Amino acid sequence: MWAGYGFRSELDSHPYLAKWLDVEVLSLRLVDRRFYHLDTCFCPLADGYLLYYPPAFDTYSNRMIELRVPPEKRILIDEVDAVNFSCNAVNIESLRDGKAEPIVVMNKASDRLKQILGDRGFTVIETPLTEFLKAGGAAKCLTLRVTEPRQASPQASTIQSRVIHLEGHLLDSGLVNRVLDTIVAAGGSFQVLNFQLGEQRQDTSAAEVKVSAPDPTVMTDIMGQLIDLGALGSTGEPLDANLEAVTQAGVAPDDFCVSTIYPTEVLVNGQWIGVQGQRMDGAIAVTHSPEGSIVRCKLLRDLQMGELVVVGSEGIRTQRNATTLKKTTPEEFSFMGAGVSSERRVELVVEQIAWDLRRIRDRGGKVVVTAGPVVIHTGGSEHLNKLIQEGYVHALLGGNAIAVHDIEQSLMGTSLGVDMKRGVSVYGGHRHHLKAINTIRRCGSIAKAVEQGVLRSGVMYECVKHNVPFSLAGSIRDDGPLPDTKMDLIEAQADYARLIEGADLILMLSSMLHSIGVGNMTPAGVKMVCVDINPAVVTKLSDRGSIESIGVVTDVGLFLSLLVQQLNKLTGQYAQG
Repeated sequence: MWAGYGFRSELDSHPYLAKWLDVEVLSLRLVDRRFYHLDTCFCPLADGYLLYYPPAFDTYSNRMIELRVPPEKRILIDEVDAVNFSCNAVNIESLRDGKAEPIVVMNKASDRLKQILGDRGFTVIETPLTEFLKAGGAAKCLTLRVTEPRQASPQASTIQSRVIHLEGHLLDSGLVNRVLDTIVAAGGSFQVLNFQLGEQRQDTSAAEVKVSAPDPTVMTDIMGQLIDLGALGSTGEPLDANLEAVTQAGVAPDDFCVSTIYPTEVLVNGQWIGVQGQRMDGAIAVTHSPEGSIVRCKLLRDLQMGELVVVGSEGIRTQRNATTLKKTTPEEFSFMGAGVSSERRVELVVEQIAWDLRRIRDRGGKVVVTAGPVVIHTGGSEHLNKLIQEGYVHALLGGNAIAVHDIEQSLMGTSLGVDMKRGVSVYGGHRHHLKAINTIRRCGSIAKAVEQGVLRSGVMYECVKHNVPFSLAGSIRDDGPLPDTKMDLIEAQADYARLIEGADLILMLSSMLHSIGVGNMTPAGVKMVCVDINPAVVTKLSDRGSIESIGVVTDVGLFLSLLVQQLNKLTGQYAQG
């Protein structure tokens, strides 16, 4: 039995149909409100043919139809026929000369549809039913079949149901809407069992929602997304997380739980344990020891044989507070909103960034800067130098290029062969970056070049002089490279992750590749500012999922200049106070 759900029928009814009628029930989700019942867009015909309108169904349902009905038996109709309810048809047989002739009775059919059905041996009879269309039905809705052939089939129902629990500022954060939309968009249905609304604005709310899905795979996908939103299973006592051993180094078990940027806890032996090294796109590994269990995010390549990995969605909960769901008070870095700031608001955003940089530095926090070579080309190096000198930068991440062009400017006054003071190309300047690389390679490293008095200024010089750690990740296009550049990608990723750990704010300056890479390995709760003249870069970073990121579309040199000016103003204000 094919059964529809989505607008007027509940998915939860399908298991009862399978039980009472002793048949296999295949659930199809309707997504177009014009086709609110299955028989308005889906019509089985004689000899295994199917007349249907694919856009009326979601992707999962269309896939199920394709798996069950051979391509040569599927008759897809166009929208013009669909809205005339051509699928709301009656298929009968008439004996002519002792031979059964299949007939399809419908309201109206296009010439194309008549041709397709005719080629397959069907005779189309059009019966004008436009007045009945006004009430939402056509030929099928006006008939009652009293004889129906029955095919033997095994009783089966793959419908899955789970109850989830939500708690927090559900309305203010928009969490309820997101949860319900997630369930429907993924192919499931829901029933709100209980909703306790907080009496005061500061009070939290709680809700229990029954989630149903037509298939275990769909349910797993839905539950994974709901856990990311902070939902908890509430079917009795919580169950320990399911653990499976790694059977091939660097390969997780099937259905492994994929980590997110949000703080996560795993239930092991009845105890909720926080996940260490939280980051997105990893597996969650559990290690048992006499002192207790340790749960940690691990990249797939780091998984070892026999190591236990969390699979499925049982025994996992994600901590989503108001900060990670929605902006709250101005004290919570209020300009952060996962948005892209326009040019006219740069001064306002810079003021707020400067305020937070000062606050983080004064309380002993950590700021990480990710920078590209554009910082040097646009004249921003002197301002970045100032930030390093005054203790606002605690780690620098970049590629081979920023260091090369910074050193080229320091040694020769050019960047990519362009005189930084006059803004014109110099004769032979295209060779300068290679000469700069060669000089550092002769010294052995950037730090040794500073010690030997060869490198006397610039961003890299300031990092060495002020003990600011840096990591340079190489790429296939790098010249040289510098001896400090890590050309082993896995080693570079690990070094980046080490320097990011414990960061309060990451300032990303005109480097799409490195900024997005850093964003992917940064947990929630770390504020991020991405500055680039290309809005596509800052938008991509904002879309990675963190609510605490902002994109500033402007020239990075101008941004750094304004930032230093604002920090100087703050210093003056503090001095006067």
